[in-house]
Amino acid sequence: MLRRSKRGRIEKSTGPDFQVYLVEGSREEIGSQFFYYYSIEEDPKSFDEAMKSQDVAFWKEAISDEMDSIMGNNTWVLSDLPPGCKTLGCKWIFKRKMKADGSIDKFKARLVIQGFRQREGINYFDTYAPVVRISTIRLLIAL
Repeated sequence: MLRRSKRGRIEKSTGPDFQVYLVEGSREEIGSQFFYYYSIEEDPKSFDEAMKSQDVAFWKEAISDEMDSIMGNNTWVLSDLPPGCKTLGCKWIFKRKMKADGSIDKFKARLVIQGFRQREGINYFDTYAPVVRISTIRLLIAL
């Protein structure tokens, strides 16, 4: 036998400006009437999708900005691969940054490494992230 809660139910209000629109018809009929709803593209999931989208020029510019940033910050150094090691792959992440009014602010592309393929003790030995509390910094400045 199920046990029911004896707590009183409180009806939730969504506010006075909330409106619900009911649309009658099949999905195909609605789709033909409201084409603008389906014309909104999602962010590309891969490099190939970005190159096949209608915003290919914007994605290429975002990719070149990311590569310029990587090269300008000296993020990596080209070196020979040690014997017996495999290279780690990388992946492009594409995102449209939106303004508050819903228009597109900019196209963002990030190159990320697939670090989950690394194994501790083989590919790396220590993980170190220096973290300091603000009280420690104040103490050092005071001294």
